[in-house]
Amino acid sequence: MEPFLSHLAAETDQGRQMYEIYVNASELILCPTYTATDLLRFYNFDLIAVYSGKKKFLLNYIDMLEKNPNPKAILIHCEDYEGLKRDFKSLFIEVVASGGLVITPQKEILFIYRRKHWDLPKGKIEAGETKKQAAIREVMEETGIDNVNLIKKLGVTRHTFRNGGNKRAIKKAYWYLMETHKQKLIPQTSEYIEVAKWMTKEKFFTKKRDVYRNIYEFVKKIEL
Repeated sequence: MEPFLSHLAAETDQGRQMYEIYVNASELILCPTYTATDLLRFYNFDLIAVYSGKKKFLLNYIDMLEKNPNPKAILIHCEDYEGLKRDFKSLFIEVVASGGLVITPQKEILFIYRRKHWDLPKGKIEAGETKKQAAIREVMEETGIDNVNLIKKLGVTRHTFRNGGNKRAIKKAYWYLMETHKQKLIPQTSEYIEVAKWMTKEKFFTKKRDVYRNIYEFVKKIEL
């Protein structure tokens, strides 16, 4: 399955005309009906549905994606886009996080390996923190680096998971591009990080790795 066209995704998401989220390895997009017409010109979805206005309809699709090991791309649209998005989000607890794609002058990216998956450093935003402050703090705590310079915001990713009480939750992560010099890495083992490693984007994608789908697509479309 080909990833969604990044330039179109950026335009629609910034214009609040599309809500993109990953359920396991599957991509789910919510949008208004008039936007769906444009998306269908550029992207092949496995399933397309019109929202019926009943939350059980959404739960059926969520349940299907949670149980399906094969990646799917699903588009759900409705004339009342805000109502669709509101109903979808009401089915989850939202957790807000912030993190960084950290690069060196040699264009090496700072990756971490946690819970059997490669990832980027990130974590929850604490009370009183800005998203930028949280991103820098989490990067430094999880990898042991210092002298981090935040360059710009890269975007937002969303994925679903089950929290400690087995309730459905959405992790909304704000991502920032950061730069620093190459330095020794100290993975934060208390956060289950086994490895922290510098790799170029090319090296990272030269072999098959266990990577969360939202992170895989996010890193893939970033131009450094």
